[in-house]
Amino acid sequence: MSRIGKSPITVPSGVEVKVEKGLVTVKGTKGELTQDIDTAITVEVEGNTVNVLRHTEQKTHKAKHGLYRSLISNMIEGVSNGFKVQQELVGVGYRANVQGQRLDLMVGYSHNIILEIPKEVKVSAEAERGKNPIITLESHDKQLIGHVAAKIRSLRKPEPYKGKGIKFVGEILRRKAGKSAAKK
Repeated sequence: MSRIGKSPITVPSGVEVKVEKGLVTVKGTKGELTQDIDTAITVEVEGNTVNVLRHTEQKTHKAKHGLYRSLISNMIEGVSNGFKVQQELVGVGYRANVQGQRLDLMVGYSHNIILEIPKEVKVSAEAERGKNPIITLESHDKQLIGHVAAKIRSLRKPEPYKGKGIKFVGEILRRKAGKSAAKK
């Protein structure tokens, strides 16, 4: 039984939800998102609540019930409030510059890495003296912002000995002691 799928989604004011032929469209102040829905799932809009229903008790339908409820909830949250992800560059000489939708990273390689960020994602980089540079990503699409953040992190994953690399702000890394711990 899907507990997540059963709970109704409340729609805040200023957000419009439409369901047409297996396609859910959500419009808000931050933008517009669409999502295809499986035929085993039905989406009903009643006033300012959205209910996601399933027709059978099959295991795959139960899984999709919770999945589509979460996707629609994230869409509503995104078009009303938006999502924000911050990443920190830890390492000597690590820098980030932004020119429009291009992110220029210096993360310890012999060359700079230049990434084209999708137009739906707003990117900014800030560097204070004595602190690690921080990259901030903002968007109304949670899937897209997560994909872009994972791509940036994959360029230089944090290593377990010194913690150098690109990590999420607030992420706790599992550290290893290294060679000096074995000699004692």
